[in-house]
Amino acid sequence: MTDRITSPDHPALPELCRRLTELDTTLVGEDSWPADQIRLCGKYGVFEWFVAADCGGQEWSDVDLIRGYLALSGACLTTAFILTQLTGASRRIEGTNNEALRGRLLPDLLTGDHLATLGVSHMTTSRRHLGTPAMQARQTESGFVLNGFSAWVTGSTRADTVVIGAELDDGRQVLVALPTDRPGVSRPTPGSLVALSASQTGPVHCDEVEVTDADLLAGPVENVLQTGRGGGAGGLQTSTLALGLAQVALRYTLGEAERRPELQEPADALGAESKVLIAALLAAASGTTVEAGGLDVQSLRVRANSLVLRATQMGLAAAKGAGYAAGHPAGRWCREALFFLVWSCPQQVMAENLRELAGLSKAAG
Repeated sequence: MTDRITSPDHPALPELCRRLTELDTTLVGEDSWPADQIRLCGKYGVFEWFVAADCGGQEWSDVDLIRGYLALSGACLTTAFILTQLTGASRRIEGTNNEALRGRLLPDLLTGDHLATLGVSHMTTSRRHLGTPAMQARQTESGFVLNGFSAWVTGSTRADTVVIGAELDDGRQVLVALPTDRPGVSRPTPGSLVALSASQTGPVHCDEVEVTDADLLAGPVENVLQTGRGGGAGGLQTSTLALGLAQVALRYTLGEAERRPELQEPADALGAESKVLIAALLAAASGTTVEAGGLDVQSLRVRANSLVLRATQMGLAAAKGAGYAAGHPAGRWCREALFFLVWSCPQQVMAENLRELAGLSKAAG
């Protein structure tokens, strides 16, 4: 029987990461999906990390979750990214007052036998500028009717349930656990991305889709996403995945430096910067401040974005021409690093990263 990983120090975690790294090379083509990786995460108990003990989970602390995500993202960023959305949906389901819904879905979510994902980007930064809600809800006697779409749903073609938000005419919002086989739900094939195409991130459309109170997670209220429990660890999740990817690129460069001394000084410099940022990340997750730098969540994101871009490009340079050939991991790391410039990237973070790119500031400073 596979060991359930019960802490970030559990001896089975490196074994899981090794297996994920081996499988990472199989994620090629627009139709790919890390089914084996998700199955392994279920067997090793990864889905339990994020859920409270009284709901059948392990209820890891935010610090332990950060450490777990650092390991997983260094092994397979696609799997780690998908996990952020699956576990975010699970936490929403865990936190609902709809006990029947929670009891129906949560047991299989903890094992990975049922996959839920998030469809809420249209309620935060994506498409809010258009005025008309991207996903609209009309209240009925038995529940609601949904019309519209959510543009960026990870695992859109593979998920069994989408935790999706919609807005009523009066501005109130609802959050529902929408079965993807419900009549009126369509999931077009996602387009190819620069990287992480195997995450199957694409739109979910609703055309007169009926949901009942049995599907309701929260609402109708204003700002429904501020109710219940979400999926992040203090807003540090994205920075964690960026630093996890930076780590794998740095390990590669440091390995090359053992026989190429000219790589040692720059690799050591980025390695030292990485250690500072990881210490700051863990301190922020624990709720303490960091004496050296005093980084807040936004500053950490700026510097994590900067580091992952530089570390992956250093890895590509260390790989030389071989790294530019299709199939070499160094080229994939560089493409994956670009993801952090667009994934849940606040305007202030983007502005500072642009200033660094223009030579007007130094995010690594």
